[in-house]
Amino acid sequence: MAARAERIGADKTRLEFWRLLTLAILAGAFIGFGSMLANIAGVGAAGVLPYGLTRLIVGLVFSLGLILVVVGGAELFTGNNLMVMAWAGGKVGAREVLRAWLIVYAGNFIGAGATAAFVFLAGHYDDAGGAVGAAALAAARDKVELAFFPALVRGILANVLVCLAVWLCYSARSTTDRILAIVPPIAAFVAAGFEHSVANMYLLPFALLIKAGAPASFWTAIGSSPEVHAGLTWTAVAANLLPVTIGNIIGGALLVGAVYWFVYLYGRATASG
Repeated sequence: MAARAERIGADKTRLEFWRLLTLAILAGAFIGFGSMLANIAGVGAAGVLPYGLTRLIVGLVFSLGLILVVVGGAELFTGNNLMVMAWAGGKVGAREVLRAWLIVYAGNFIGAGATAAFVFLAGHYDDAGGAVGAAALAAARDKVELAFFPALVRGILANVLVCLAVWLCYSARSTTDRILAIVPPIAAFVAAGFEHSVANMYLLPFALLIKAGAPASFWTAIGSSPEVHAGLTWTAVAANLLPVTIGNIIGGALLVGAVYWFVYLYGRATASG
């Protein structure tokens, strides 16, 4: 598994720009679909089921996003933090890893943001009498109100679980194996309310679009107004993504990638050197 992760990480860093960017855009869109489904599930379950069970359902359906990424084929920034294993093994340089991360991060933002725009234009926020949009706004408000340090720690925890899901997939031999490996860790991080930078690239722009473009009838239906969400701005989005992204890198690259490289590959690299 470790050797496979190292080899795949090296191969990914060498993808040509447009191929890597396109795959990253797809991954952003896929995570956006998972976020959209999680939002719907939360609306349907909230107030009917106990809190824990509601969160579990939300986490389970969000797993769609990483399943699409892994099985369908796409490049996700958080999972690509495991590229650090190829760097630690001397297979690629730091510049190659950083290049890949920057391209993938930008592509993920494009894909997730475009998905948010399409879902908004579809009028999805108005479903269930506006409850879908109200839930998205409430979730986005909670995220931008997080202080830097809690957002950082939640980002660390989220990507430990995401990268563990990807790591488990390196032992898979079939589509069924991959899906079964992905669902529990992803359900856990979402149910716990941890922070995933790419998921936030969908939810936060979606909420901003609702705030800026939803008609008066929507606000009347949910008994609110755009002014209630004055704190939801692009500046607040950036203030959330910064600590969450840093946390994701620490959790994925250091606490999973570097640890597994040290445990399984360090001795081999030393002996061969």
